[in-house]
Amino acid sequence: MSFRPNQKTLFSLLKKARSFVASTSTTAAIAATSSSSSSSSAIAMDAPNTLTTKLCIIGSGPAAHTAAIYAARAELNPILFEGWMANDIAPGGQLTTTSDVENFPGFPDGILGIELTDRFRSQSLRFGTQIFTETVSRVDFSATPFKIFSDSKTVIADSVIVATGAVAKRLEFAGSGEGKDGFWNRGISACAVCDGAAPIFRNKPLAVIGGGDSAMEEANFLTKYGSEVYIIHRRDSFRASKIMQNRALSNPKIKVVWNSAVVEAYGEGDKKNNLGGLKIKNSVSGEVSDLKVSGLFFAIGHEPATKFLDGQLELDSDGYVATKPGSTVTSVRGVFAAGDVQDKKYRQAVTAAGTGCMAALEAEHYLQEIGSQQDKTD
Repeated sequence: MSFRPNQKTLFSLLKKARSFVASTSTTAAIAATSSSSSSSSAIAMDAPNTLTTKLCIIGSGPAAHTAAIYAARAELNPILFEGWMANDIAPGGQLTTTSDVENFPGFPDGILGIELTDRFRSQSLRFGTQIFTETVSRVDFSATPFKIFSDSKTVIADSVIVATGAVAKRLEFAGSGEGKDGFWNRGISACAVCDGAAPIFRNKPLAVIGGGDSAMEEANFLTKYGSEVYIIHRRDSFRASKIMQNRALSNPKIKVVWNSAVVEAYGEGDKKNNLGGLKIKNSVSGEVSDLKVSGLFFAIGHEPATKFLDGQLELDSDGYVATKPGSTVTSVRGVFAAGDVQDKKYRQAVTAAGTGCMAALEAEHYLQEIGSQQDKTD
């Protein structure tokens, strides 16, 4: 990500994209249904608000759309629920909250996150994916075919790909939000690996909030770019593993601010366009002090979007969908998971896209397998 002085452009694009998404979903659905009506594998309308399909994809980020592109090209006629402000994020997922994406192949000059997700969507539509701008509220994976429910529709699917992502946890304090009064995407981020190399952070003092392995890892990563890195932690000891603590504490560019919490973020210069510093409150003394930094990174974990599954898929100890190693296969045969909803290690757009491809190919093979079994039965 690189930070642009005119943030109005970004918010304008976001509003336009949200309006575009809402206004085109119905048109796209009608067009996709019409174009596939003559095919033997066409999506069938069994009831006014019930659709049947070979594959239903739940999600709207790089994993979901990569899966949709592969599935549509394989003539599976997928249905995709992209959600509407699911987890308080616009269709497109976390990339819509990012300004310039500079580490996705094919865009040497970078691309706005929301523009990139719009291109994902356009490509899915081009190959015939039927997209609904609705949030899936519940699913029934107890028997096949599977059932997927939104507020107005029921989809009956032979296979499902869950690609609902994970949302980075953020702290709320004065100046932490979006808009003219906040510094989110103007110095505050939740992904050091994604954003730490941005010019605004180079050779500047930076800060990380957290005390776990992720915080230690991100602080070490940021020392490549920042002049110094502060780890702000609310307690007097870290919960990170010893090896990760040692790596951070032995790094001469890392300093720890113990027993402290950020209470305010403020800008720098006359225009105050970007983050200039933090007000830190010590929980022991109650003293509030200034910490001059140009970047602040939340490293307090992610929350995978799995609540709607209601325990029907096996989750790991952190709530991510458990998949068979080296695959996207879940605990329910015929249901696959891709992207950040099952990846708590990398959490990058390009790795999410890769697992989306895997999920589509595995779903296609599964459908071929059950089709062969049905043919033998018949």
